[in-house]
Amino acid sequence: MDEQSPSSRKSNEIEHKVYARVGLLGNPSDVYYGRTISFSLANFWATVKLQPSHHLIITPHPTHDLVQFSGLDHLVNRLQSEGYYGGVRLLMSICKVFYNYCNENNIVLSKENFTLSYDTNIPRQTGLSGSSAIVCAALNCLLDFYKVRHLVKVEIRPDLILSAEKELGIIAGLQDRVAQVYGGLVYMDFNKDHMEKLGHGVYTPMDISLLPPLQLIYAENPSDSGKVHSTVRKRWLDGDEFIVSSMVEVADLALQGQTAILEKDYSKLADLMNRNFDLRRIMFGDDALGSLNIEMVEVARRVGAASKFTGSGGAVVVFCPDGPSQVKVLEDACKEAGFVIQPVKVVPSYLNEDDLITLSG
Repeated sequence: MDEQSPSSRKSNEIEHKVYARVGLLGNPSDVYYGRTISFSLANFWATVKLQPSHHLIITPHPTHDLVQFSGLDHLVNRLQSEGYYGGVRLLMSICKVFYNYCNENNIVLSKENFTLSYDTNIPRQTGLSGSSAIVCAALNCLLDFYKVRHLVKVEIRPDLILSAEKELGIIAGLQDRVAQVYGGLVYMDFNKDHMEKLGHGVYTPMDISLLPPLQLIYAENPSDSGKVHSTVRKRWLDGDEFIVSSMVEVADLALQGQTAILEKDYSKLADLMNRNFDLRRIMFGDDALGSLNIEMVEVARRVGAASKFTGSGGAVVVFCPDGPSQVKVLEDACKEAGFVIQPVKVVPSYLNEDDLITLSG
């Protein structure tokens, strides 16, 4: 039984919100020692709450971790639409990774316990990093509960989040976790020398006001983003010349994109976004990308807009160079195609003073 009163527990509650992320340029080269530009998307988010408690409790979500059904048809339909996994496993995994990291780095944790719960409105399987948002929010809660935020470098936190997901077999790269740890707009260099020397990439925050107005398109019943990297990864590891050279070009798009954004050269940015998707399509092939995902890109291109995946599929980020009139045409096209479209809202960086003092340099 919990030893604290409800009012006392509420006053000690820690809550963190972490937003979805959009890969603007360079993805998926983060998995291949490349470069990317990503930003935090204010349209969707995950929250994790931590309350001190007598026992350590991971609270299942009433919707996402459903274990009671009206019948077999309900259970089967649920599994077909939502899959087998909710967020409980994510919370457990980051607790394990956090504990082990602190032990290995002589960071002493108090013997207090807690109850973790979560909520999210990030659409599933849209390539908007819903799983890592939950993990990142939970890590923030743990850092504050144990008062060790100043002892865990900001640059290391994305690796901890990715490690927790790898424990669960989730295929991913670092860019999503960097964007969600830092917030805002971030240019990332995952150069192999940097990664091996520093244990992480080199991450450069950028001013979000430099971005032009962007749109988000997503499908309400998208494909699974976790299966897209597989064959390309193997070919890259095997030294396939085409894949290796193409991935270098994808990484270079982010480098060019950093300059284009700083100079507000939005025509160049549009070209880079389109080229990013074209290269992905050539490398992965239409069967791997899925017809629905390709159609989301094409519906934007047919009205003259630039578009690419936000991640591995399920959603696309769009730039309409001709402004509001073009956006209206795109909205009509999306409605006819059955896609959801929203204006992109970008979150500023949310690193606090304790975070900033841990940054290298």
